[in-house]
Amino acid sequence: MPDFEKTKRTTLKRLHDRGRFDRETVYAILDEALICHVGIVVDGAPVVIPTAFWRDADTLYLHGSSASRLIRALEAGAEACVTVSLLDGLVMARSAFHHSFNYRSVVIFGRTEAVEDAAEKRRALRLFMERLAPGRWEELRPATDQEIKGTGVVRLGLAEASAKIRTGPPIDDEEDYEDPVWAGVVPVSLACGAAQPDPRLTPGITEPANIPGPGPFKAGA
Repeated sequence: MPDFEKTKRTTLKRLHDRGRFDRETVYAILDEALICHVGIVVDGAPVVIPTAFWRDADTLYLHGSSASRLIRALEAGAEACVTVSLLDGLVMARSAFHHSFNYRSVVIFGRTEAVEDAAEKRRALRLFMERLAPGRWEELRPATDQEIKGTGVVRLGLAEASAKIRTGPPIDDEEDYEDPVWAGVVPVSLACGAAQPDPRLTPGITEPANIPGPGPFKAGA
C-alpha cells in the first residue's frame, strides 16, 4: 500500500520522528480505536463532537441521528478534521516537565459525503455491528426501513491522514538521571469487565460467545 502523501496540514511541525504516514500504521490505529472526535465549523464557530466510527478499506464511516447537527453538516459535505487517540501508558519522569504519555493517534482531513442508498447504508451499519461483536448482526431483529431512514451515515475517503506515536521510557535531562526519584512507564489499555445482563432479559437466554469477555478489548475479535 502506498504511503499517505504529506500535506501542509498533516506534516508535523515538531517532533518529526513521531510522525507516521504508512497506511499499515494508520489503519491499525483506526481499527483498534472505538471513538473519534469530529471537528467541523458550524455557523462560523468550531464544534468538536465525539462519536463512534469504523473503517472499510480506504473509507471511514460515521453515523448518527439524521436530525443531529453533526450529521446534517457532514451530509452537506462539511470540511472535517477527524482525530483518534489510543492511550498506551503514563510516562513518569524525574521532573514534572518531562512527564508525558505513550500514545498512538491519527488525524484525518477531508470532506464527507452522505450514504444515500439504503442497501449501502445497511451494509455499512452491519460492518459497524460486526466490529463490536462478530456475528451479532444476524442475531438481531432486522433493522426496519424507518430505522434506516432515521440513521444518517456519512463516509470520508482516507486520502489525507497521518499518525503520531510516542513509545518508550521517559526522556529526562541528563543531569536528572542520578536523582533518587522513581521513573518509568505505567501501561494503560482498554479492557472489558464481565458482561451485565439486561434486567429484562428473557429467562433462559445465555450470553453468546461473541460478546466481548473480561480482559483487553480488540475490535472485530
